[in-house]
Amino acid sequence: MADMVSAVLFDFSGTLFRLEEQDSWFAGMAVDEREVDGHVQAELMRRLTAPTGRSVTMTDEQYRAWANRDLAPHLHREAYLHVLRESGLADHHAESLYDRVIDPASWSAYPDTARVLKSLRAQGVRTAVVSNIAFDVRPAFAAIGAGDHVNEYVLSFEVGAVKPDPAIFTAALRRLGVPAQDSLMVGDSEEADGGARAVGCQFALVDPLPTAGRPDGLVTALGRAGIGT
Repeated sequence: MADMVSAVLFDFSGTLFRLEEQDSWFAGMAVDEREVDGHVQAELMRRLTAPTGRSVTMTDEQYRAWANRDLAPHLHREAYLHVLRESGLADHHAESLYDRVIDPASWSAYPDTARVLKSLRAQGVRTAVVSNIAFDVRPAFAAIGAGDHVNEYVLSFEVGAVKPDPAIFTAALRRLGVPAQDSLMVGDSEEADGGARAVGCQFALVDPLPTAGRPDGLVTALGRAGIGT
């Protein structure tokens, strides 16, 4: 089966890159008039990166924005600013932190990301980044010298579908020109990324650990699927 994999689809957040906060982002911020400490930082970051569920109270209208946040930048902004305000941040601090989230420079690549993408390109294996996201991640790949190693970027806000909707996976496969049975999806969410199985792709799960704690997660996942890097 290994030599049948001619394309690999990758999730972005928690798979190829991870949003890892710096203390400087929170300088001068308070939650409910208490200074933001490590525990509060961690909880705010969880609320900003949790792929499913709702972490704060929402009206029906606010939940609609949350549910559709990865389809349009304005809904993404509205949804996350609500989460941050409901978490106790003042408006200007919520906007400052949100702007960090959508800045590709804020995202850290996993140690083996560039290596894996370069190796697959050299082997003639086509690749696509398939992400539920509302901002352009291409600059993050350019920053690590991997911009030319990805064949296609299939981003929810550009294609109008979010994982696990089969439409986003079929869009990626169509662009790559590769049948589903010859493709592997790699991601950190069984629920979202594992949806690729429904269209016939193989699936490999990775753990969205901090980047320093997962030096070769992609290499290992591809190796299990019979793809050497």
